[in-house]
Amino acid sequence: MPALRELLEVAVPAGRRPGARWQALAPVAAAEVTPSAPAIRIGYARCSTKEQELDSQLQALRAAGCTRIFAEKISTRIKVRPELDAALTLCRDIKSAAPGQTVIFTVHELKRPARNAAELMALAGGLQAAGIQLELPTGPLTGVYDPNGLGAMLFAVLAVCAQLDRDYIRDKTLEGQQAAAARGHHGGRPKVIDEDMLTFALALRAKGLPVPEIVAKLKIATGKNAGRAPSVASLYRAPADADQRSASLDASG
Repeated sequence: MPALRELLEVAVPAGRRPGARWQALAPVAAAEVTPSAPAIRIGYARCSTKEQELDSQLQALRAAGCTRIFAEKISTRIKVRPELDAALTLCRDIKSAAPGQTVIFTVHELKRPARNAAELMALAGGLQAAGIQLELPTGPLTGVYDPNGLGAMLFAVLAVCAQLDRDYIRDKTLEGQQAAAARGHHGGRPKVIDEDMLTFALALRAKGLPVPEIVAKLKIATGKNAGRAPSVASLYRAPADADQRSASLDASG
């Protein structure tokens, strides 16, 4: 712009001017390398239930020097975890704005950010593509892992170990539930239609009474809906549930 022409001053070597013959100049000395900025750590903590505590994870992440920590209480079975997405988004935004900046995604354990080994490897691929490193403050292999070369192999081994540990816990939980069911202890919400109600309902149905009329004659015995009639859908579902429970008991016996 003409208005800025007088304000601009560009240093030009003496041998470079309009109409002058081009000639090579002396090489410019390389600039001194300044120390790089410290790494930026973004932390993520998670536990599955509201009864579990996050304090130990948060303390470990603070001790690791995390600039920002995202935390949530949500089951691993939930595919969408808002705080995890927010943490990864912030890591990518920082790396995109400053490509030369070292960005580290820090998690307390590998089982915190993913549901299985496949998801962990997908996470590793995303971190690698964005140039983001992974840090584990605790566990059998603590430290910062750049997802390249040997770092990728270690990450794969840890991912499989985390999934095996989760599968073991799930299997032991199912075994405990099956053992409790064999003793007559069934978890979960109380049944809307108990055994006595079902026997009465089946007898009425055998006499040709329509299902809506059968429902009107039934009353829920326990729970917040005690005293009310069950729904038609519950009555249709009750015989199938009873058959499934009987089959399970026969198989365990």
